[in-house]
Amino acid sequence: MKMRKKSRAASNASRLKMDETNLSIVKRLRQGRKSFKDVAVELSLSENTVRARVNRLVEQGILEITGLVDPQALSGHRIVMVGVKLQTMDLIKKGEEFSKLRGVVSVSVVTGRYDLILLVFLKEDFGLLEFYTEEVAKVKNVQSVETFVVYKAYNLKVPYIL
Repeated sequence: MKMRKKSRAASNASRLKMDETNLSIVKRLRQGRKSFKDVAVELSLSENTVRARVNRLVEQGILEITGLVDPQALSGHRIVMVGVKLQTMDLIKKGEEFSKLRGVVSVSVVTGRYDLILLVFLKEDFGLLEFYTEEVAKVKNVQSVETFVVYKAYNLKVPYIL
């Protein structure tokens, strides 16, 4: 089976608009196991319309349907946030580089005191020491990092990436 890869320009040119119907569908899919039929009934749409719109949103990279976990519910697991100051202004390239490191759930280019904020998922055999010495050490031009341990989070769910 061959998969066609669209160029970024072509992908952006044909990108779907997030109209009210698409937003309503996505909001209802927050309950990940809700059926297309149930969503269709709630929105007075056909099930096929909901299915087609969801498929287009997934194909366009706008929507991803995935299982998430509450890290606080998993023994030995922890979430930390890491503020990163860089010695370079190539923020996009460095953000992409950090996003590929083990344990990194997300990377944000931000304003303020840091250049990047990382959300990192750790566990007993992959803690802060391993994250910094085995992963962050691979990235050049890091000026400094500051770690923020999350003791209690509300509404935080992450993909299980470890």
